Amino acid sequence: MHLTLAAAEALVFEVLTRNRVSEANARSVARALVAAEAAGQGGHGLRRVEAYSSQARAGKVDGFATPSLLRPFPAVVQIDANHGYAYPAIDLALSVVPDIAREQGIAAAAFRRSHHAGVLALTVERFAEMGLVALMVANAPASMAAWGGRKPVFGTNPIAFAAPVPDADPVVIDMALSRVARGKIMAARQKGVPIPDSWAFDRNGQPTTDAVEALAGTMIPSGEAKGAALAMMVEIMAGALTGANFSFEASSLFDDQGAAPALGHMLVVINPDAAGGAVAAARMGRLAEEITSDPDARLPGRRGQNARRMAIENGIEVEDELVSLIRAL
Repeated sequence: MHLTLAAAEALVFEVLTRNRVSEANARSVARALVAAEAAGQGGHGLRRVEAYSSQARAGKVDGFATPSLLRPFPAVVQIDANHGYAYPAIDLALSVVPDIAREQGIAAAAFRRSHHAGVLALTVERFAEMGLVALMVANAPASMAAWGGRKPVFGTNPIAFAAPVPDADPVVIDMALSRVARGKIMAARQKGVPIPDSWAFDRNGQPTTDAVEALAGTMIPSGEAKGAALAMMVEIMAGALTGANFSFEASSLFDDQGAAPALGHMLVVINPDAAGGAVAAARMGRLAEEITSDPDARLPGRRGQNARRMAIENGIEVEDELVSLIRAL
């Protein structure tokens, strides 16, 4: 089915408000999920509507939560999502963190008691569009073992980074620390299709092409031992430093069973003027020029940016079965 972005947002908004979510939170979530879909990240997009709705009905996520903010230090804010969706908490950070970064030179936002943070690239890019450099990490329910183990300890624990480029789109880097994002396996399970055997181990520690077995097993780290080490770094920044649950303490984001996930995120935003003054923007432009001087190279983030531009102009294509599932909610 072909949908404009406005129609897709309206559909998600309608579903959420009928499933115990406030209008303000439903708008925030709908914008984020449709933006993910438009960027080609379907695993973080409309396929999340079913789980988001069932969790709100069950009370696993508080659809009426209002995030709160404390500023214990001049350059630091603590944001409590209060067991609500992550996106209203991220919107709150976006309303205050840019001014703090411009004033202090650097700003950090520590999120706790949060939910699925979605496509982090879309968050950090919003700061880069304001002329700021942003780094964000988030933990997720355990799905990846420490290297050499079989017990899930870490989540896919994404890292995202964005920096402005003069007279061009920002550079945006976003990566899950598993070989692929777990949402891709969830999407394969929903579609009933196999996955490559390089994505996940089954519960016995063997590579699998079965998405159901993969979700019951563990994800394969990107870069093997290096990816597992980076996942631990994210766990410390997003879990330990924020006071949020560690990945192995968090309940699933894919069902309505158990307590609230209570996950954490950490956001660091730098004002380039404070770090390098007027030369900083020029140096970022110089690096971008050097990369793009190679006709076979492209800057990170361009694929998603181009996909979003096409979606704004032409809308998105969504599987009929998925639209039917969402409407049934």
